[in-house]
Amino acid sequence: MDELDLLKKAWKKDTHSFEQVTETEIYKMLHRKSSSIVKWILVISILEFAVWAAVSILFNTDDAIKSLHAESFSIYLKILTYINYAVVVYFIYVFYRNYAKISTITSTKQLMQDILRTRKTVQFYVWYNLIMIFISTILGFVMAFIYNPQMNALKDKIAHEDSYLTLSKTICIIVVTCVVTVGVFWLFYRLLYGILLRRLQGNYRELKKIDL
Repeated sequence: MDELDLLKKAWKKDTHSFEQVTETEIYKMLHRKSSSIVKWILVISILEFAVWAAVSILFNTDDAIKSLHAESFSIYLKILTYINYAVVVYFIYVFYRNYAKISTITSTKQLMQDILRTRKTVQFYVWYNLIMIFISTILGFVMAFIYNPQMNALKDKIAHEDSYLTLSKTICIIVVTCVVTVGVFWLFYRLLYGILLRRLQGNYRELKKIDL
């Protein structure tokens, strides 16, 4: 049994005067825990951004694009990359702003509102990343199909086949690959942020009991 459970037990057992003191202590503890969780969300998002930036630098796609003579396509990839960086940096800023707000809150209602706001922000962040992973996977297939010489045999087979069997198989492979890729990252984000969000939700429920 942790310190919070002990306080809650004492709160239920003792007198009204002690109840007020214990309620304040429970609020302070939930406040500290919530602030710590939001701080970890901020730290993890920064580390995640740093890892992806390092990966993009180490595995530079410019050489691969040049070898495929797909320079015109690379412009769209760079635009998409810059937009993605800008959006992720904005999310990190919002995480920081949420952390700054929660760290200075003195109202139970305000803390509850900011917990809900933080949860929604993280959920939007995760869904944005999953959508970008899906789009990037599709673009990777499109670029390979259009510019990779090894795809010429496949393109010829599709062009001269009346049954569309090869085209259907190709589309199925692309769809399955996209679903599996997004699914793996969804599990990763569920593990990474899901635990923190569940703890925040638990804090919200405890605060709701105090606020009644």
